Amino acid sequence: MLMMKRVSVLAVCSAVAVCLLNSHAAEKKAPVKIDASKLPPAADKQGVTYATDMKPIFDKSCIKCHGEAKQKGKLRLDSLAAVLKGGQDGKVVEAGKSTESMLIANVAHLGDEDDWMPPPDNKDKIPALTKEQIALIRAWIDQGTK
Repeated sequence: MLMMKRVSVLAVCSAVAVCLLNSHAAEKKAPVKIDASKLPPAADKQGVTYATDMKPIFDKSCIKCHGEAKQKGKLRLDSLAAVLKGGQDGKVVEAGKSTESMLIANVAHLGDEDDWMPPPDNKDKIPALTKEQIALIRAWIDQGTK
C-alpha cells in the first residue's frame, strides 16, 4: 500500500511538472508567419558575418534597447552569441530561414505592431531600418548566421 502511494505521488508530481513545462512553452510566441512578398529580397553579398555586417547595423539602430545597459524583452543584439540565444519570446533568428525569423518580421515592420523594431514612435527618433539593411540581415540569416 505504501508503495502504491509513493507511485501515485510521483505520478501526480510528474503530471504537474509536465503541465507547468507545457504552459511555459505555450507562453512563447508562435512561429513567425509573414508574407515574404512584402520583404526586400536578401542581399546578393556573400560571406555576410555578424562582426562585419550585422554589428554596425545593430549598434546604430538596436543596441539602445537591446544591449548591455538595457535588454527589452530580455533580448541582446550586442554579440553573436546573444543574438543566437534569443530573448523571452525564444529564438529571433532561424539560421538559413530569414522569412521564418522573428527578427526579420520585426525589423521589416510586419506582423504584430507591438514587436516592430525600432518602434515607429520611439523616443530616441531611431529611424526604421532601410530595405538595404533588411536585405543584408536576410542574407546573413540565409547564409547561416556566422
